[in-house]
Amino acid sequence: MPNPIQNLFQTHGAAYLARFGADMPSNHRKVIRAIRNCGTGAFGQHSFSCDGCGESHYADSSCGNRHCPTCQAGKSDEWLIKQLEKALPVNYFMITFTVPKELRSLIRSNQKAAYSALFKAASGALKKLAKDPRFVGCETAGFTGILHTWTRQLEYHPHVHFIVPGGGLSKDETEWKSSGAEFYIHGKPLSIIYRAKFMELLKQAGLAAPPCVWNPDWVVDVRNVGNGQRALKYLAQYVFRVAIAPSRIIRVADGEVTFKYKPSGSKAWKTMSLKIFEFMRRYLQHVLPHGFMKVRHYGFLASNCRVPLERIRELICALYEILVELLPPGKPPHRKPWKCKTCGGLIRWREFIPCPRGTG
Repeated sequence: MPNPIQNLFQTHGAAYLARFGADMPSNHRKVIRAIRNCGTGAFGQHSFSCDGCGESHYADSSCGNRHCPTCQAGKSDEWLIKQLEKALPVNYFMITFTVPKELRSLIRSNQKAAYSALFKAASGALKKLAKDPRFVGCETAGFTGILHTWTRQLEYHPHVHFIVPGGGLSKDETEWKSSGAEFYIHGKPLSIIYRAKFMELLKQAGLAAPPCVWNPDWVVDVRNVGNGQRALKYLAQYVFRVAIAPSRIIRVADGEVTFKYKPSGSKAWKTMSLKIFEFMRRYLQHVLPHGFMKVRHYGFLASNCRVPLERIRELICALYEILVELLPPGKPPHRKPWKCKTCGGLIRWREFIPCPRGTG
């Protein structure tokens, strides 16, 4: 049973391509094809057989595209658990870097270069000020950044969230420098350094930003988020989801898509209706450039860091104990084995059967 987003693209994707396909980025066309054909057999089949009676079973292959709502369902929980297992016994901070609205059009037209600049400028500013003894005074900070490009109404609003443990390693990597329980870095100096770095990186990429973006303050929000669990749960929603969860779509009728959303700062649901093509346009503008990594780990959280997390825990607390339960309440349910309806035997994977060329 296709979810509402897949059903929308299956029903209206051909008309959308006929109208806008000539001017559409190639990666947008690929996403439309992937969503429309996911689980339909266009990407081949998987063959299974019962180890009891030998009966054969077949299942259509998914598309595997990271922008497909069907393929990405359930992956957020797996990612969240991995991040929680790496948690340190310190206070965490969520730091969000945004850009002025006057830059959004330039960024949307030059996504790969601009998104890379956003990550590089924000992480560079964080590293620079984390070394300042007035703040943390560490040589190596550690943090994870996640690119987020949409608002709750699916509009374009690129920004990066960083989840940051409160402290870092000394230069000789033998001491943990704590930021303290309540404070990490002031947002104002962070904003100034980030803006300068970002503008310089745009210039190096040959992108001319309008002069007016120097006038307003760039918003950098720094928040204490306790042990980081709630912040990670919040961010996990954006790692494997694009623009909107299918569950938020109420109906597709009379040429419109109606969905629910919560305005920023409110807990009350509201509804919005968009013309079908406008909804599709808003969804597709959040498709990432090919090969672009929307989640990045830095410093002592990077895979190439020489100091293992176990050692960092020892530095933080000589007799390290898990003070809080790292895993969220209730682990994801273990999938029940697929059993044959004829004999009750286990059904096991046998082979992948490619789709005949030209039929996908």
